Amino acid sequence: MEIENLISKSCTNQRMIDKFETLHVALLKKHYNAADVSIDYHRKRVEMDIVMDDSQYDPQKVNTYIPTLHANLLFKNLKDFLKSCIEMDAKSLGFYAGLIRTFTKKDVTLTVA
Repeated sequence: MEIENLISKSCTNQRMIDKFETLHVALLKKHYNAADVSIDYHRKRVEMDIVMDDSQYDPQKVNTYIPTLHANLLFKNLKDFLKSCIEMDAKSLGFYAGLIRTFTKKDVTLTVA
């Protein structure tokens, strides 16, 4: 799958990780429904605020309170951790196609297996 290849490429060395940090954050935000994600590559930690209830979000007004859960996750291998966040549903495939287009500058056709 193209997204797995992109994740593998993005985790090869520190210079590549810096370039692809926005990809990593986007994948984690999508998978965990997180509002804020911070990755500490050296300590192998991900800190994020996971949105607990989307029903309280109103795009018509300023949202001063949305219930979130602060999480501090550890990972051993960044590539495996990010690959575990891949979801195989139709909604996610469109999101992944957009990421692939953004980071590889080529059009991709994704299908559900």
